[in-house]
Amino acid sequence: MKFIINREDLLTPLQQIVSVIEKRQTMPILSNVLLVIEEDSIRLTGTDLEIQIIANIAVNSAIPGTITVPARKFLDICRLLPNGAEIKFELQNDKVKISSNRSRFSLNCLSADNYPEFSETELTHSFYINSGKLKKSLDKTLFSMANQDVRYYLNGLMLNISNNRIKLVASDGHRLSIYEDDLDQETGYEARIIIPRKGAIELSRLLDDPESELLVSFSTNNICIIINDLIFSAKLVDSKYPDFGKVFKQEFISPIHIQKLALKEALTRVAILSNEKIKGITFDINENSLRISAHNPEHDEAEEEIAIEYMGSPISIGFNSQYLLDAVTNLDSEFAVLTLAANGSSCFIDESEHCAYKFIVMPMTL
Repeated sequence: MKFIINREDLLTPLQQIVSVIEKRQTMPILSNVLLVIEEDSIRLTGTDLEIQIIANIAVNSAIPGTITVPARKFLDICRLLPNGAEIKFELQNDKVKISSNRSRFSLNCLSADNYPEFSETELTHSFYINSGKLKKSLDKTLFSMANQDVRYYLNGLMLNISNNRIKLVASDGHRLSIYEDDLDQETGYEARIIIPRKGAIELSRLLDDPESELLVSFSTNNICIIINDLIFSAKLVDSKYPDFGKVFKQEFISPIHIQKLALKEALTRVAILSNEKIKGITFDINENSLRISAHNPEHDEAEEEIAIEYMGSPISIGFNSQYLLDAVTNLDSEFAVLTLAANGSSCFIDESEHCAYKFIVMPMTL
């Protein structure tokens, strides 16, 4: 078992794979990357049994074989070699010998026979989507996912396909992000799945080529996405996402139009003196003006006033400043539109045109 490869050809796919491998494993072999060498290609596999990434790399005149090597040590060796270095990889007895110019390394390895198989059910649905489009939809929703919530269906991202429409939804119970877009072709089906939190974050990180076309296939248990020479797979969250449609079926007061940049900068400044734990700020909304204020247990105070377009009764309401900043930052238009529910239970943040992106945040008592 032997191959020779350029450092740059190996480094990027190895970095992409190692990120899914947990540092602390119950099974030592899961800390390793699986190498399957054929005459003209190398297949690298990394998994934590919930997510798996496979990378295929073309090589010339390799001697076939299979082995697993310590993932992070292998990555660090490749990463710290000089640019353009030629790496020679050879299996000798139960050790892997890696050499490049005057550098020599010897790694203990484990047999590939014990590498666990990633269980997948038959993938029943599929569609194509542009990488840049999926990356944008992920970036506008990921931050709203819960983290280790007992309502485990919130520790993930809901993906809804409705013929030629794609919708991504994320919520932690206090805020909710929704992004919708068109697919280039009709799928002829409607389906909902929940991608786990770690899987959604890793997928977003892998989408570094906005021009590539992705093949997305899924079943009720698994999702598989082909990204150029990578194959990303993940087990889905086995649950039903809560019905968030009810939040749209309520009465609202007049919308508030605010210049996005002015709101973002004011929120950033005022939040400096908010309570570090709850990050609470107060909105005092009057006709044509918004006063944003904050205070903390040390009795520090901050206040800022900005111009708005609003035709309605005065309102005073509290919010988590970070939630508002996350929403406003992800708007593409020049103006933000804030629409409060008449009963004060929720606030919609979106754009005056397009409305592909909606963010809903629950007020807080300060």
